[in-house]
Amino acid sequence: QVQLVESGGGLVQPGGSLRLSCAASGFTFSRYAMSWYRQAPGKERDLVASITNGFGITRYANSVKGRFTISRDNGRNTVYLQMNNLKPEDTAVYYCYAASTGGNYWGQGTQVTVSS
Repeated sequence: QVQLVESGGGLVQPGGSLRLSCAASGFTFSRYAMSWYRQAPGKERDLVASITNGFGITRYANSVKGRFTISRDNGRNTVYLQMNNLKPEDTAVYYCYAASTGGNYWGQGTQVTVSS
């Protein structure tokens, strides 16, 4: 059974930091490109960051460049999103996404709220 379980969300003040984790099971994690998406109320789900399998090449949305860092640990079947200098506009539900030719999978999401 495929599972992607996000954790690490919560309420943080502007300028603060959070680290999201996504633990994967039920598929060969190292063969999948991994991404984080987010969806704010009333808006579309947008790509935040991605990391390839193999060489681990990363890509970021312009709005988070220099503040967020995506990484993966294939030994732990986990992908991370380190979020620094958080802003109110980063408030959203953050979703983990796994993609390969063998299939695509979504996590259930974790809420991140940036507010004073």
